[in-house]
Amino acid sequence: MSKVAFIGLGVMGFPMAGHLKKAGHEVTVYNRTGAKAEAWVKSHGGAAAATPREAAAGAEFVFACVGNDDDLREVTVGEHGAFHGMREGAIFVDHTTASAAVARELHADAKARGIAFIDAPISGGQAGAENGVLTVMAGGEENAFARAKPVIDAYARMAKLIGPSGAGQLTKMVNQICIAGLVEGLAEGLHFAKQAGLDAEAVIETISKGAAQSWQMENRYKTMIEGKFDFGFAVDWMRKDLSICLDEARRNGAHLPVTALVDQFYSEVQAMGGKRWDTSSLIARLNKA
Repeated sequence: MSKVAFIGLGVMGFPMAGHLKKAGHEVTVYNRTGAKAEAWVKSHGGAAAATPREAAAGAEFVFACVGNDDDLREVTVGEHGAFHGMREGAIFVDHTTASAAVARELHADAKARGIAFIDAPISGGQAGAENGVLTVMAGGEENAFARAKPVIDAYARMAKLIGPSGAGQLTKMVNQICIAGLVEGLAEGLHFAKQAGLDAEAVIETISKGAAQSWQMENRYKTMIEGKFDFGFAVDWMRKDLSICLDEARRNGAHLPVTALVDQFYSEVQAMGGKRWDTSSLIARLNKA
């Protein structure tokens, strides 16, 4: 068992840190809102620290799941950042969905300090975090990942090193690009079924056994039909992720016309008041028309 720190106790980080504690690790947590850290300690035990630096002191592994590039810089190299408290040879595992550029930047900074940095964004949503079945896509050095993987396995059913620093974030971009198109296709299909007077549940029960099947279809079609979106991965978060994808595409020359279009559709959902709705709420803009 290892001494670990977890920085960022949002809807993903809170249960992920809990799985580490359940696995027997010694866990110290930090959250920008201290009450959340206190609630975690009350629920799981362990300890809370006042700063990322204090949380990371003496830890073999430091995990983070925060909001964006700027948040990540703040908790790593900021005045009270974890990098200042980590011992030589320790490993920082970042589960934030951020840019590949910041991953490479922090990897280089960490290496100069004698520590390792792994960019390891996640997929699986809140349910995946709570059930300990997340998918982790990682970028970094092989030896660091090999050391970290047995600890990551506490909350992941799949964790794979894709390539060097930044590869994890690039893979998460692929994930979000695929999801964006899938959800829009499902929304249009269900909308079409409704307009055609079909029993949408019967349609999905049938086509989900064929080539159209997807995780989104299996897990979101009922709530999409019912118009319920007050759960899941928020539209605001998806737009943040898609902006990262589109920025990277401008750099590498990839063409993402569908992704750009779906991003605009999500802006319409935001304008409808759906900033915190689940991403499956794309169907709401069609049903409104």
